[in-house]
Amino acid sequence: APALPLRIDPARVAKPRFTRRTADIDAERWAVLTARAREHGLTPSAVLLSAFCEVLGAWSGREDMTLTVTLFDRAEVHPHVNRVLGDFTSLMLVAYEPDGADAWLTRVRRLQERLARDLAHREMSAVDVLRELSRRTGRQEVAVPVVFTSALGAVTELAARPPEPFERPVWGISQTPQVWLDHQVVEMNDGPDGPRVSLNWDAVEELFPEGLLDDMFAAYRSLLDLLCSGDWRAPVPEVLPPAQRTVRDEVNATGAPQRTTLLHRPFFDRAAKTPDATAVIFDSGTLRYGELADSALRIAALLRRHGVRPGDLVGVSLPKGPGQIVAVLGILAAGAGYVPVGVDQPPLRRERIFTAAGLTTALTDTATRDAGDWPAGVRPLIVEDAGECAPVDAPVDVSDTELAYVIFTSGSTGEPKGVEITHRAAANTVEDINERFAVGPRDRVLAVSALDFDLSVYDIFGLLGAGGAVVTIAESERRNAHRWSDLVATHRVTVWNTVPMLLDMLLVTREDRQASDDLRLALVSGDWVGLDLPDRLRAAVPGCRLVALGGATEASIWSNAFEVERVDPEWRSIPYGYPLRNQRYRIVDERGRDCPDWVPGELWIGGTGVANGYRNAPELTARQFVEVDDGDGG
Repeated sequence: APALPLRIDPARVAKPRFTRRTADIDAERWAVLTARAREHGLTPSAVLLSAFCEVLGAWSGREDMTLTVTLFDRAEVHPHVNRVLGDFTSLMLVAYEPDGADAWLTRVRRLQERLARDLAHREMSAVDVLRELSRRTGRQEVAVPVVFTSALGAVTELAARPPEPFERPVWGISQTPQVWLDHQVVEMNDGPDGPRVSLNWDAVEELFPEGLLDDMFAAYRSLLDLLCSGDWRAPVPEVLPPAQRTVRDEVNATGAPQRTTLLHRPFFDRAAKTPDATAVIFDSGTLRYGELADSALRIAALLRRHGVRPGDLVGVSLPKGPGQIVAVLGILAAGAGYVPVGVDQPPLRRERIFTAAGLTTALTDTATRDAGDWPAGVRPLIVEDAGECAPVDAPVDVSDTELAYVIFTSGSTGEPKGVEITHRAAANTVEDINERFAVGPRDRVLAVSALDFDLSVYDIFGLLGAGGAVVTIAESERRNAHRWSDLVATHRVTVWNTVPMLLDMLLVTREDRQASDDLRLALVSGDWVGLDLPDRLRAAVPGCRLVALGGATEASIWSNAFEVERVDPEWRSIPYGYPLRNQRYRIVDERGRDCPDWVPGELWIGGTGVANGYRNAPELTARQFVEVDDGDGG
């Protein structure tokens, strides 16, 4: 049955009350529609039923479905059966199974052929089929609650000269048990210009979200209007309500100039202007901006000495700490892109990442180098050796379309796949977040996230690009929430950036101590956000802003944001956010068409933040990344 969005469980509806929506196809348009149907050898009933199915499919998130169709089946069981006044209807189940590539005409023809086949077996009624299905599946309630009733031609003569005791219809409603929506089409020959058709939708109003049935009915009428003049050999036109299209266009109107397009450039600019400002804080001391830039430029020199050229990729396999930050800045200064490989990754996964990325060079330290075997063809360079190199004069100037980093994720397959992110893509996200939440030189972040998790990209380049500082944590302590709490308080951390669970853990550790008043911005992403988190954060740190962000590694850290100012009692979770600057969102069905409101579908992210694809995986890239002309160049 059509999987229409529901507001409540049908089992909770004790006394269904139906309401009717009605409209007419006037005589002129009906003449055109029936003429076009005859031209293609189709019945008007099949045309209307197909249009009904298309609208139901759009609001169900999938095109294939089964409907209950009403038959007027006055069997010749007695010579005088035609003198009997009564209900001779029976019910038949009809499947609508279009192919996504089909034109409208092909879909209607397939449905009409299906109707003809099913009519030959109408002795097995819908009730019989559902009972048998219930018996086989063991389910007590099996229903197909959407009904189509065609009375085309059945009451034409009656409507033209209504005999007593019947008068012209002035009101009607149908109320049928186990039915949610009943669509009747009735031909009325009551005007001088020829027959018209009355379109009636009777539905259990309380089942559906407010406005949904009105939108569906309007879309159905619009589709019938298009069929009067449109090309039936073309694909089915979009049925998304215009008002919904307008809202989405407005929400996705995120285009804005991007000032910085190289991920590392803001840091080096800051280092030149404020070399004595604190950049990195760690257990044994600090690194100033000038010192960090000098160390990074020495790394660039080390890489150049060993043959690394702009456009290459370099692995980073280091424990958490300032060394990671020096390494990634040095790699970017050399014009290369970095590929983080966690020191705690199993040997087989490490080898797969090195191989999939095509790495020949990796930055590491002596302990990590000596801890295990390195894949053949990969040359480990010790970051400490960069101290012997004279720093390069300045970072290599590269195009913003070059890769800044490749982060490997596993997703649902367990097989590492490397997401290729360009400078422009990542810098767009970082710049937007910094400006949106006024991140600046007084801010500090605790870098809890691992380097191979893309939240670390913002920790490093967001704070250092804004003139702030990064507080690092030792590899052995990065899962210790009490240690986080100590560092937040000691170093007056102002920005928190983790998955929601880690913020939850931080709040638990601070329940028995005074919270730091310095924490002003909590960014949570990467998982479901509990409804209790906003109030708990507010209680612990009054005035701290909570922002839920979303997106994918394939879309440059984040691509939407929602600041939680209050929790609506009707929410089941914190809402997904609005698109960030130069990024766009769509929810689409199996054919890539925009789903109407309330309809689940596949989430598509577009815009500047979208990755180039997966490293050395063209087939996977072709499946997961699609080129769509959305009218905005992407």
